[in-house]
Amino acid sequence: MRHYETGVIIAPNLSDEEIEQQIRQMTELIASMKGHLLREERWGKRKLAYPIKKFTDGYYLFLDYEAEPEVPAELERRFRQSDQILRYMTVKKGVTSPWRKKKKARQAEPALTEVTELIEAEPEEEREGSRSEEKARERGKESREKERS
Repeated sequence: MRHYETGVIIAPNLSDEEIEQQIRQMTELIASMKGHLLREERWGKRKLAYPIKKFTDGYYLFLDYEAEPEVPAELERRFRQSDQILRYMTVKKGVTSPWRKKKKARQAEPALTEVTELIEAEPEEEREGSRSEEKARERGKESREKERS
């Protein structure tokens, strides 16, 4: 079984009984397909960030559950068929993010101390040349600043 969270926005023009019936249908579907409802969070009516289907408010509901992959697919199929559901989104929880894998790969790069050791191992002549170039650039900047003032 996998862990999912489904967020649903229900149309605000429904009565409390109709909203309860919608929620009951969702939870019964999860239970009938051998899923286990972990948490049900009702945020109630809230203002939407932008109008959806000419509604400016919506009833927010979040269901946290464990089930087989067929359960969220069936829930979403029913959401698409219903005009009472404005928006929905299902997220599979407990999955490691691909961002973390990239972060671990970055740790394999040479450490800062290794890079400084490589710079220090550079021949003295090459370092002197780069220093004199830097000094020449600084002198050029100073002369341009004097000309401006």
